[in-house]
Parts: sequence; structure tokens; C-alpha cells
Amino acid sequence: MSAHAAEQGGTAAPATVRREQELAAERDRVASLYARLDELIGRTREDLRRTQREQTAGTPAALTEQEAFVRLYTDRLEALSAAETRLCFGRLDLHDGTARYIGRVGLADDDQQPLLTDWRAPAAEPFYQATSAVPLGVVRRRHIVTEGREVAALEDDVLDLEALADGGSGIVADDVQGGGVLMAALAARRTGRMHDIVATMQAEQDAIVRSPLPGILVVEGGPGCGKTVVALHRAAYLLYTHREKLARSGVLIVGPNRIFLHYIGQVLPALGETAAVLATPGQLFPGVDARAWEPDEIAALKGSARMADVISRAVRQRQRVPETGRDLTVGSARIVMTPEMVMAARDRARSTRRPHNVARRTFALTLLDSLAQALADEMRVDLETHRDVLVSDLRESPDVRREVNLAWMPLTPEQVVSDLWARPDLLAAAAPHLKPDQRALLQRDRGAPWTPADVPLLDEAAEALGIDDEADRLAQLRATAERQAEMDYAQSVLEMTGTRGVSADQLIDRYVTAGEAISLAERASDDREWVYGHIVVDEAQELSPMAWRLLARRCPSLSMTVVGDLDQSSSSSGPTSWAQALGDIAKARPGGDQRWRVERLTVNYRTPRPFMDLARDVMRALGREPTPVESIRDGAPPVLARLVGIDDVSALVGELVGQPGFGRLGVITAPSLVDKLETVLREALPTGFVGDGDSRLDAPVVVLTVQQAKGLEFDIVVVAEPGLIDLESARPGSDLYVALTRATRELVVAYTGDLPRSLGASAPAVA
Repeated sequence: MSAHAAEQGGTAAPATVRREQELAAERDRVASLYARLDELIGRTREDLRRTQREQTAGTPAALTEQEAFVRLYTDRLEALSAAETRLCFGRLDLHDGTARYIGRVGLADDDQQPLLTDWRAPAAEPFYQATSAVPLGVVRRRHIVTEGREVAALEDDVLDLEALADGGSGIVADDVQGGGVLMAALAARRTGRMHDIVATMQAEQDAIVRSPLPGILVVEGGPGCGKTVVALHRAAYLLYTHREKLARSGVLIVGPNRIFLHYIGQVLPALGETAAVLATPGQLFPGVDARAWEPDEIAALKGSARMADVISRAVRQRQRVPETGRDLTVGSARIVMTPEMVMAARDRARSTRRPHNVARRTFALTLLDSLAQALADEMRVDLETHRDVLVSDLRESPDVRREVNLAWMPLTPEQVVSDLWARPDLLAAAAPHLKPDQRALLQRDRGAPWTPADVPLLDEAAEALGIDDEADRLAQLRATAERQAEMDYAQSVLEMTGTRGVSADQLIDRYVTAGEAISLAERASDDREWVYGHIVVDEAQELSPMAWRLLARRCPSLSMTVVGDLDQSSSSSGPTSWAQALGDIAKARPGGDQRWRVERLTVNYRTPRPFMDLARDVMRALGREPTPVESIRDGAPPVLARLVGIDDVSALVGELVGQPGFGRLGVITAPSLVDKLETVLREALPTGFVGDGDSRLDAPVVVLTVQQAKGLEFDIVVVAEPGLIDLESARPGSDLYVALTRATRELVVAYTGDLPRSLGASAPAVA
């Protein structure tokens, strides 16, 4: 109730009574929803236990059916359990006199009458989209604020005051409050984990979340606009709306680093969704988790679209033709393998246009045919009559096996890429367009750890190589032999026990399927050829053209949600447009159909206006105009703190964390200072106060580089040594812009030397 209403004496008391009555009614309603949730959880848990205990007929169909029900009940139980926090957060009073409650999941009674509407359902859309100008049939939108399972407060947005008054509610204009729930959520202390925004999502965010599935949706916006959380809610919405299409294939979420994935990791599970795979760009090739650092200029070289041709040539140059003939011993005979034989076999294999390892079979068979003719001539026998024996002799010859392998070796992606970097001759032949100094940058020892920029090249090599058919056939033969051995053993067990009505096949299959089914994430991450139904890419401005080629292979339909801000690119070769960023996959289809579309977020919910003004001034001092966004939060001005030495950061941080309920503090600095600052802070602060590893955000204080801080937010940010950040940055200005826009409450710029010119041009308060 507003202060104006309180001053009105006679009307204040009745209004207060009515408000308390409504609060009591909503508490009863929410309590009943939680009771229904508990009932459904109990039923589902019992259904799951019963299904797991049931004895089936033992047939493959029965076992498959049982596993399907186990997965169904498990997923349902996870979704219901995830709805515990803020189960119901809204209510719509409609023109037809009905009320519709909005929550995290949909609930119905035993007669299938709706009790609670899932936020993703079309019926919930007016909760986010209705305005007084376009009310969408809504008289009043009510925000229900809960603490645990208790209703703590109500906030109403009246969209049709006349209709509401006619209904006898007694609500007056001064009772209407707008944005209080949102502002309270924004002012809440950070926890080190991103939370969902189902209760506070704004209209422009909701419109993007509900955007159609097909095509590439680019979500663009400056710092603090909620790009990441909108993308995650879109993933949850798409999994709900297109369940049948996406649940089996899953959604891939690509984030910039493991710290970021830990930060966002609980959002989708909190929304009841588990069919999502989270990965960094360095984890997109099975068996590789690339985290090694390399300079930006090297990563930019590796990320160039021209590297696709380099990898293709590197594979083709491993298909060798000897300069002279090779003498081969086959049993007691000697024959010559001529260059012409090898060239003919190579050309025949290449003409199939199949990948290297797949085409190798054609090469080997063609070459063996030529060698068989030479062997028949040497032994003076008829080729057609003795072909099988001759080919068998050739296969057993060490000389033949050696020369076939030398001419067309079966390869792995790791071999191709590591040899390319370790052997200057191979790189020079595969990359003639590169200058000698560029090729020198790429050279490194064989066995050096993989970097994120290597991963798209490994994937490109895997595409060029294909899967070795011969290895597959041998594996199938082994599997058949193992199956036969299992069959023989199972049959002996059945005969010894006298079991009837169960075949050896059924007995084996029962044991094979008795173990725990692997998750979609495990299956997808282990399968390079897995095709996802949708891909979400965060910090998309950082991806190279080669990385986009990899993602296009993971989702050939190009159903993607791409979020980023071109102003925040850290690479010297960062894109200046989304068409450039998306590279070849963004090219229009024949006929001119555009494959991508852009939606812009225009409101900064995180960064107080004074911080954002400072960040903009930094960019403008460098002659760049950042993407316009409107900050809706005021705050204290940022502080410049001049230090005697960098060790003084510990005293500064100690003072800041001494404030009651300070939340989370991030120290953002240059890569060369991270280890030193972590050391001095651990010595100065209590044990466990400074975070470490991928889960470091769970601690109250964390030290990060700008790249590690992207997409994150903190109550308090200390930007340490901005001059060094600029000096070590591949794109000075952009990294400082990112660092200055991570704070929600306090921003301190700590420095010992001179400030960067771009920052010195502004004049915030000086400590």
C-alpha cells in the first residue's frame, strides 16, 4: 500500500484489511499447490520404485518398455522436485472473471482441471507480454513473492483499473506498484550461481524466449541485458514446446569456459530440464578437453576459415606415390610395385570422394589387384584361377603391408594436426598461403597440450578422414565372436539349470540392459557424429570461423540461439558484424533466404548507470561507439583507488568484504597478475575465502582474467591494474569495457602506475 493511501485515514484501514484478506487467500492457494506437488512427487516416486522392482517377461520388448517407463518417471520426478523453489509466482485476473495461476510447472487435479499453468505454455504468455496499452484480456497481473513455501508479499500491476473496480476489488490507483519484484531481485546479493528469471522476465526477454525454433536467432545486447539467462530460458522453452523433436537429440549449450558453465549449471535443472549438454569450445571433440593457453595471434591463425583447406591438403598429402619402384618379396617371389600402380590406385580411391580412411579400402583393393597381376606374371599362373591365393599371399607379405601403409596410412585426427604443427615441411606444403613467420608461430613439439583453437581443426580432420571401415569390420567380427561365446555359455547355463521359456538371446540381453542407462549428455559428448536438435552459443563473438563450421556439423539444421556483444570481443581479429562472425554458415540459401535473424535487448538490468557511463567513456575515448543500452539502476559512482604497491589490493579487498552481507567480490586483472593476487589474498583473508578451480565462484572472493569473467556478475568488482589489462589485451579497450561492467553494487578501479588514457579521460571519485 502506498504512502498516499495511508494518509487517507478512512480508506486506509479497509484497504489494509482487504490486502490482508487477499494475502491470506493466496497463502491458502499456494499451500494447496504445494500439497498437490507433494502428492504428485509421492505418486511418481512410487511408480518409479514399482517399475524398477517389476519382473518382466524377459523379452527385449518388455525390457525396452520397462526402461522407457523408468526414464519417464525419473524425468518427471526431477522436474517436479525442481519446482520446489517459487512453485507459483504469478496470477492473471482475466476479463471473463477467471483467475489463472502461473508457475514453474503445470499442475492439474485428478480430473485434469488446471491448477497451475507452466510459464512456458501459451496461456502464460500474457503474464510477460500484457501491458495497459495491449492488456491481452488481462485485468490484473499479480506477482506472488514467496519465501520457501510461504507467501511473503503480493504486488499487482493493474492493466484495466475500470474493470477491476467494477469487480468490487476495492483496489485504488495508488495501490498499483510496478517493477518492485524485479528491482528486489536485481538488488539481491549474488550467490556465485546464476538463477532463473521465470518470475521477473520482461516483455522483450519473453518475446525472444518464445521466438520460433527454426534458423539462427542472434540475441544481441550490451552488458547486463540478460542475454545468457534469456538464452537458457529459451532452451527450456524449446524443450517444453518441441519435446518430441528435441528430447531425444538434446540441446547443446556452449559457454566460454568451465567457470562459466559452473555458474550457469543449475538454471536448466531448476527449470526441470535435463536434456541439455553443457560444453566449452575446447570440449567439442570427444576425448579432448583443451584448456592450454596460446597467444591471440596463434589462435586467430588457427581459427581462419582457410584452415579448412589446410587440413584437407594435409590429409591428401599423406596419400603418397613413391618416386621410384619398390621391390617386394612375396613368399619366394619378388615383384616390383611401380609408381604408376600406386597412382592409379590413388586416383581410383580419390574418385570415390569418400573420406581418407574410408577410401583407403578402395585404394588397397585396387593396388592389390595390380600387384596380384604382377605376382601372377612372375609365377606364370592364371590370375583369375588363382586370384584368392595370390591376394592372400600379398596380404601376408610384410613388404606389401608396409608399402600399402606408407602410401595410404590409416590416420587419426590427432596424428594429422599434431604432425602439422611438429613438422615444418608438412605445414609448408599444406599452408602455402601462410608467410614463413606465421608458420613459425604454429610450430610446436609433438605431444604439446591441445588448445581450444585446435579443437575445430581436430574436428575438421575427423571429417576429412572418416571412420576406418576396416577397423569397423574387425570390431564387428570381434563382437560377433564374443556374442557367440556368450550364447554358448548362456545355453549351457540354461541346460544346467533346466530353465524353460527363456532363450539364450533373452538371457544375454537381460544382463546387458540390467545396468544403469547412460544419460543423453554422456552419449552425445562421446559421439562426434551426434546431431543436436538445437544449439545455444554464449559469448558467440569469440568463436572463430572454424568453430562455427564445427557447430554447423553438430546441428546441420542450423537451429541455433546465438548470444553475444560484438563490443566485448577479446580477439584482435574479432568480427565487426554477425555476418562476419557466423562465417560460411551464415551465407544465404539459394534464392536469397536469410539463415539468421537478429533480436536486440535494449535494457541493462545489472550494471548501475554510473558504471555503464564510465565503460562507455572508455570505448568512446578509443573512437568506438558501444551498443546503446539503457541502465535502469542508479548507484554510487565508481571509485579510483591509487595503491602504493599491488600487494595493497589485499587491504582494499579486506575492507570491502568487511561490509555486512557483501555477497560476492570479483577481482578482475591481467593474466600475469592472477597468481600473485590470489596468493596475497589467500594470505590476508580467512581460509577458503578465495575461490579456486572450476567451482571458484562458490567462494566469496575470486580472482579472474577478463576472459574468465565474461558473462559473470558480482556485487563488488575490483578492477586491478587496468593499464596492465590493456597492455596484455589483444584488443585494448574491449577487455576493460568488459571488466568495468561486471559489478551490480560497487566498482573500484585499483592501480599503481598510470591509468590508461581511455580511463583517465573520465573523472570518477578518487579514494
